[in-house]
Amino acid sequence: MRAFIDLQKKLFPDVLDVIQRRYQLLHYIQIMQPVGRRALAENVNLAERTVRSEVDFLNQQGAVEITSRGMHLSYEGQNILEQLAEFIKEVSGIKVLEQQLKDKLNLDHVVVVPGDSDELNWVKQEMGKACVQYLKDHMNPEQAIAITGGTTMASVAQTMTSFKGADQCLYVPARGGLGERVENQANTICAEMAKKAKGDYRLLYVPDPLSEESYKTIKEEPSIKEVLDIIRHADIVIHGVGDAMTMAERRKTSPEQLELIQQHEAVGEAFGYYFNRMGEIVHKVRTVGLQLEDLNRSRHVIAVAGGRSKARAIASYFQPGQSNVLITDEGAAQELIREFSL
Repeated sequence: MRAFIDLQKKLFPDVLDVIQRRYQLLHYIQIMQPVGRRALAENVNLAERTVRSEVDFLNQQGAVEITSRGMHLSYEGQNILEQLAEFIKEVSGIKVLEQQLKDKLNLDHVVVVPGDSDELNWVKQEMGKACVQYLKDHMNPEQAIAITGGTTMASVAQTMTSFKGADQCLYVPARGGLGERVENQANTICAEMAKKAKGDYRLLYVPDPLSEESYKTIKEEPSIKEVLDIIRHADIVIHGVGDAMTMAERRKTSPEQLELIQQHEAVGEAFGYYFNRMGEIVHKVRTVGLQLEDLNRSRHVIAVAGGRSKARAIASYFQPGQSNVLITDEGAAQELIREFSL
């Protein structure tokens, strides 16, 4: 495909620009539908006249339907998007980014979605969709799926669908709650994901973090032990990676511990572990749920994290090499490659 694209660039340079522009319009219409021309023009940074002309063409081709409520994709438009996805990745250089990250981080699989979730909220949804697609390709019936909390994990749950085998899996939260908004807690996300997959689920009713005394007591409760055993032997783990200070503040960390995290120059966090730039664990929160050593039992450990601002956190987490799959966005991927080049 690369040779064909290079040939097109030489003989028909304008064709690739037109294809990318029309793909971008279809992509934004899919995300925002139903949407008006003016709102679409503002989001794709094109003149309204250009958008009107392109939309009229796409409408004539049967890719877009225009109603009084706005534009939306037709079945044909959806097919075009799906068939062009790999081609656009190749043209835009995303395929190269994916391969570079795969090699640098020594991963089995990398998916990079267009955009930067720091700037555009819908990019998180695209990462969620990419994660669901990975599950479709790799999930088998009778497996246990563990998922953590956070806004990116919430996007995975929101975009989850029922597909062959998904309804026969068991969904569990990877850990207790963080005392944050209910919709972003692992229990809530796990339940929503299971319902959309039409599968079964178990919940873990424990706070996070815990005191030493509470931790020893709770983990011996029979109902907790049963769920913990499922979590620690999950076939697939889906988790986020957070900025160290942001996560410490979300956990309402004490001033003393905050100072300790800063002194040790922690930049990333996952599963309650804080990592410095070298990937060394500099602090750990006592939590009930998945521990780093448990990940060795899982066949697929999928990190879903994006945004240019999270690149350093992502790099720190992957230094020890705990996960084997990364789903990220263009903003984080480009910043990661830049970091590796320094």
